[in-house]
Amino acid sequence: MKDILRPIYQERASQSNTLGVLMVEKRHKSSHTTDTFDVILLIIVKDGEQPLLIKHYTYNDNKAAMHIITEGLLKEWLLLGTNRKIFEWLYHAKILFDRNEYIANLKTELREFPFNGRKIKMGLEFAKLIRRYVDGKALFENKQFLDAYNYVVHSLHHLARLAVIENGLHPELTVWQQVKQIEPEIVKLYEELVNSEEPIEKRLELLFLASEFMIHSRTKVGCAHLLDVLGTKEYWTFNEIQNEEELIPYSVDLAVLIEYLNEKGLIDVVSLDTKGHGIFHRCYQVSKKLS
Repeated sequence: MKDILRPIYQERASQSNTLGVLMVEKRHKSSHTTDTFDVILLIIVKDGEQPLLIKHYTYNDNKAAMHIITEGLLKEWLLLGTNRKIFEWLYHAKILFDRNEYIANLKTELREFPFNGRKIKMGLEFAKLIRRYVDGKALFENKQFLDAYNYVVHSLHHLARLAVIENGLHPELTVWQQVKQIEPEIVKLYEELVNSEEPIEKRLELLFLASEFMIHSRTKVGCAHLLDVLGTKEYWTFNEIQNEEELIPYSVDLAVLIEYLNEKGLIDVVSLDTKGHGIFHRCYQVSKKLS
């Protein structure tokens, strides 16, 4: 198979812009890892006219896809988890070309999962968890039980991913299989929500109580990255927070997370005068209790 595809990737490998070429083969018939293709050629380049270029090929009744991705997009996927298959591709791929051991070093970094990388990923996952939990609870209180159910399922998924990251692993496509070994209590919560014969209102009520404890116990580790960044200044406007380079990945979940941490006493509100009488700028600082 490698010989048949060689002309496709060899030209790319010879270009100085190419950092590495990997081949991911479909491991068994029902595998979803390669998006129904028999083989994926993953080509990582330093930069490109577009972050992602995909080409499809046919050979001997087989299908192949070539994904050319920039280093910047790859790092974004690895940080934000927006393409979870990339982890499996990097883990299981055969290295066909590796410039200056770029791929080998990348795989080592993924395997060792440095603490700072974990801290950022836990922060992003915690922010998503809080957003789904808060929105789900609001829907529940408005008796929109089916919509609340959907949000709670998502919040449990983020809780599961957070537990996996906290234990030094990258969440994979089979995250529930991973978390079953690490923290079966989260799996039990999920199963009770999905399989219980109780009315949906009762299921949600019990789950909000149980998950509140689990979220509370993870709050400090989940917000450590955000608090570290906010601790570098005396206080911040919200605009400064959302435009801070390290915090941009928190995106739409940031406002809800800030409010949640204010409620929990981890972030204080600082009121500054404006030109208008009786109206103040609302700024934020790490709680004095934590210093």
